[in-house]
Amino acid sequence: MDQIISLLDVSPFKWSAILTTILCGTLIGVERQIRGKPVGIRTSSLITLGTYLVIAVAGTLSDEQGQLIRLTGQVITGIGFLGAGVMLAKDGAVVGVTSAATIWVLAAIGILIGFNYLSQAIVLAVLVVVILYGVDLLEDRVVSLTKGVHRRVKSRINGRKLP
Repeated sequence: MDQIISLLDVSPFKWSAILTTILCGTLIGVERQIRGKPVGIRTSSLITLGTYLVIAVAGTLSDEQGQLIRLTGQVITGIGFLGAGVMLAKDGAVVGVTSAATIWVLAAIGILIGFNYLSQAIVLAVLVVVILYGVDLLEDRVVSLTKGVHRRVKSRINGRKLP
């Protein structure tokens, strides 16, 4: 029995935080995956988990608050490169910006969890899903929200020619 318990020991990490990262990543990832967008369940969960792991281990190794804050800034900068990788320019329109922003927010949620703001991270993950899904519903109902680039991208996705 002691061997099983020692196998499950993930110190200095906490199972509650690990499970929270997976929950938050899955909530956001399901919305993206159901709608056929990049950054699905696996990617979202791995971004939140990876960010948490970096922040949590840095917190145990650093005795200086400023050092941890600098590392947090470096994580956010680095995750921006991952987000940039999902953006493309197609026929004068840039697509993938929402996926890039989602990646950035997933990392921010991982940071919150690393700083032990577990319940706040869950609430914010739900808010992200509300934004992603809710704005799409608004765009379907309010014509003025689908002007310019948004109109071109939507029509291209739906396979229609623009007038």
